[in-house]
Formats: sequence, structure tokens, C-alpha cells
Amino acid sequence: MNDRYDTGYGETPYELVGYDEYGQPVYRQVPPQQIPHQAYDPYGQQQGYGYDPYATNGQAGQAGQAGQQQTPAYDPYDTGQQAPVHDPYGPGTYPPQGGAQTAAPYDPYGQTATSGRQPRVAGQTAHIPQQAGPAAEETAATADRDDPARPRRDYHTEQFAFVEDPDADSEDVIDWLNFTENRTERREEAKRRARSRLVALVVVLALTAVGGVGYLWYAGKLPGLSSSESKATGTTTASAAQKRDVIVVHLHDTAQGGTSTALLVDNTTTKQGTTVLLPNSLVVTTDDGTTTTLAKSVDEDGSAGTREALDTVLGTQIQGTWRLDTPYLQNLVDLVGNIEVDTDTDVPDPDAKKKGEAPLVNKGEGQTLSGKMAVAYATYRAEGEAQNAQLQRFGQVMQGVLRKVSSDAQGATVTVQTLAQILDPSLTDKDLGAFLAALADLAKGGDYKTALLPVQADGTLSAQDGAGVVKDVLGGTAKSPDQDAAVSVSVQNASGVRAHTEDARVVLLNGGFTFLEGGTPSGTQSASRVLYADAADKENATEVAKTLGLPTSAVKKGTVAANADVAVVLGQDYESSTS
Repeated sequence: MNDRYDTGYGETPYELVGYDEYGQPVYRQVPPQQIPHQAYDPYGQQQGYGYDPYATNGQAGQAGQAGQQQTPAYDPYDTGQQAPVHDPYGPGTYPPQGGAQTAAPYDPYGQTATSGRQPRVAGQTAHIPQQAGPAAEETAATADRDDPARPRRDYHTEQFAFVEDPDADSEDVIDWLNFTENRTERREEAKRRARSRLVALVVVLALTAVGGVGYLWYAGKLPGLSSSESKATGTTTASAAQKRDVIVVHLHDTAQGGTSTALLVDNTTTKQGTTVLLPNSLVVTTDDGTTTTLAKSVDEDGSAGTREALDTVLGTQIQGTWRLDTPYLQNLVDLVGNIEVDTDTDVPDPDAKKKGEAPLVNKGEGQTLSGKMAVAYATYRAEGEAQNAQLQRFGQVMQGVLRKVSSDAQGATVTVQTLAQILDPSLTDKDLGAFLAALADLAKGGDYKTALLPVQADGTLSAQDGAGVVKDVLGGTAKSPDQDAAVSVSVQNASGVRAHTEDARVVLLNGGFTFLEGGTPSGTQSASRVLYADAADKENATEVAKTLGLPTSAVKKGTVAANADVAVVLGQDYESSTS
């Protein structure tokens, strides 16, 4: 590392000469106590005491002192003038020519060292060897202060800006920044709220859609599943998965004879109640595999056999049988406090002694029926009227009773027990009471309906016509017995009485035969005939004659329709079973 030019070399002694304005010590180099040696002169000329490489010709002066010998300084230009003595700390000073002078003590600042603080010579600074001096700004400031002759810089107040001085525009800038920041934050917050609301809305809509579709699927009400094209696929599965409680009710008319049958259905899945009316002409299969009608099965097979036969033909599962004789129906209506029914016809009083007396039940809407009136209306069948009309009246009475029965299971059970009726072993009074209470709750809430099971003329079920009731209401599949299992009978009415056709149909169906409508001939006949085409059907023809109340002499071989085994032509000698 190179030393500074004014540092000196070797063991050069220094001495303290004072302190500067910062309180730092100032040193100077102690001058040697020996005669100066002659400087090296490559050109053979004399050289002064010291060599000043910074001196110029204009600064050259004569050296030496009067009365004292001194080696002249080196003059490279041989001007005859004496070179200045070397001064390492400042510009050279030249002693005046002529006259002897006493050399003053060596002062690097250009003045005699005295005790105390000495003024600094401009441009000169003494330093401790290998120690950096004061900063340039401090040196310049010190020089400006210590040298009065140095020109001073002129400063003005407007040239300076102070932090404490308020800026006229600073408040406006701060307000604008705050406004911009707040406006941006409000926009971002509004966007975030809008996104959150949109997401929440989408989620709610999606959940609502999924829940609605799930409910419709669970209830079997999805569009398309109830159409005729999808009945064999989706609807069957959906209906079969629903839970239903079903009991069968047999109304026995103890006064006039005959029965009426209905199924009471409580769909606990869809919360829907239904009364399904079953025509007596419905063909069912008995335990021995033979076919018979529903009415005949009720009379001969009893409750258990009929219940199993209905399960087979309808594909359902009936939990119990409720035999309701007409006296108990009358008591039930009286117990619940009468019923209201929209009657469709006037019903005469069966106890009336004279014809033309006022009817027991009047036709009209909202008719209040007592127990006796309800029984008369439920069992009434006008002359020549189809049995389905009487079944519809029975269904109206049953729904009216359910609307008046208590919705409380215990209360309904008390009503059943009050009847003092001997129930079928398949159904206890508590079970019947709880079942009727559940149906009563649905009937009062408007979730109850009555449906008629469509049965064809031959007593079988049509897959298309019965699908709405068998599949949708009962959740089963129609399985009518094979038509070949029963003897089919074609009937033509030539008696001139239109009601004889319906009466013969009922009689034949109740007898286990299959009824076929043969139409009405152009004229009337006095005698009835029973015809067979094949000798093997003679015995069947004889049985048909006995069932219709005709003599065996009416059985003859003749022409029979291709779709029938036996043909019957009713004459004026035919007597109705109701007469």
C-alpha cells in the first residue's frame, strides 16, 4: 500500500503543535538538525536546500540567507535564479536576496509555532501518519471560517425546503389517495359479495332441484314414468318400492242378500288413501285351481280363501279382512254422528208399506245420512242397473264414514270396540282402530279417493285398463286366470227386457262362467234356448241352463260363436233372479 506524499518515510519524528477547531491534535514534522546535503543534480548544476516539484517559473525566487552559506536549489532551466526551498506542506517561501537572516523555526503552516491554538493555513492539513484527515466538507467550512479573505457563498432562504413547511397540495393529494383507495376497496368488496351471493344462489337452486327430483322419483311422480310407454319399467319399480297397508272389506246385506267388496289402501309412502271397489264379476282362482267369481268366493271360500285369491289376481298383499254386516254399518254411522254424501239417486224406504211414499234418501249434494239411510244408499241397486253403480254408492258411504272417524288411534279403537263386532282372526280391534285412524286423517286432509277396478265383460282384468289401479294404487300386477279355464257363455237378449242381459251376466259370473255379450236380436222370442256346437260342451250347456234357471229341455245343439263354448238366447220365459 502506497503512503501519502506528505506522510514521510522511515522513523520521522513529529511534535504536537496545537489542536484544531474539532479538538483533534495537530502534529508537525520535526526538522533535521544537520546541514542540508546537496541535492542530486543530473546536469551538474547546483541545487538548493530542497526540491519543489510543484514550483513554477513564476514562483521561483532566490534562496539563501545573508551571512550563511546554503546550497542553491536545482534549476533545471539554468535561469540563474535560486530555486525555492522545499516545503512539503504549502507553497514555497523565498527569503529575500541579500543580507543575513536568521532561519526561523520550521512551520508547515507558514508561521512560527507558538503555544495555544494556531490558525490553519488554507490548503494545508497536518495528519498523523497512516491516519485519515477530516472530511473535505469540514475542511472547506473551516477554511471559509478561518480565512476572512476567502470569498463567501451567498445563500438565500428560498433555496432551502424544510420538512416542517406544509405543502399546499399535500392535503389534496392525501385526500385523493384516500378516496381512490376507499373507492377501490368498496368495488372489490361489492364484487366479493356479489360472487358470494351468486354461489349461494346456485347452491340453493341445485339443492332444490335435486330434492324435488328425488321426491318425485321417490313418490313415483316423475313425468314420463307414469306414461303408457314407461309403465312396464320405471313405474312398476317405483310403485313396488312404496309401502302400503291394505285390508279388504266385505259388506254383507243381511236383508236382501248379496255382498259388496272393497279394498282400503293406506299408502304410507305417498300419504294417500284409496278405496278400491271390486266388482263381484271379477274372476279369481280357488285353491283347487278352478276359477270362480269374487261373489261366489266370498260365499263359499270364506275370508281367508277370498283374501288369498285376491292376492293372486291383483298381485298385492292384504293384511286382514273386515266383515261388515249391514247392521254394524248402521251402528258405525250412528256412532260417528251421521255422514254427509253427495247422493246420485233417490232411494226408497225399504220398510215402506205403500208405493209412492217419500224416499228415504233424496238425491242431492251434501245429504246428511243417518245409519239406516247410509245402509239403504250403500246397498241400493235400481232395476236393470249395473252392479258398479251400487259399488260406487258403497264407496261414497265408506269415505263419508272415514271423514267422521277419530284420527286418534285410541279413539278409533274405542269406536270399533263399541260395535261389539266379532272380527276376523286376521284383524284385531286395535289393528283395525289404528288403520281406520290413519285413513281418517288422510280423508279429512283431502288425500283420499275412491277408484273402481275395471273388469271386462268376461270378469278378467285388462292389462291396459287395470294398470292405473292395480299398479299405481295397489302396486301389484294383474294376473287374471286363463280364460280357457272357465266356460265362456255368449248371451243374446230376445226377451224384450233390457235388464235381463245384466241379470244373466251377474248370474253366470257368479256361477263361475265367463260372460260374453252376444248382442240383441231384431225380434223377441217366447222361449229361451241354450246351444252348444261340440258334443263335449253338452254337459257345460246343461249346467248353464240350470244356473240361469232354465229347463234342461232348452239345451240343444246349434250354432255357437267362435269365441264361446255355449250360446244362450234369452226368451220371454226368462225370469230375473231379482224378481
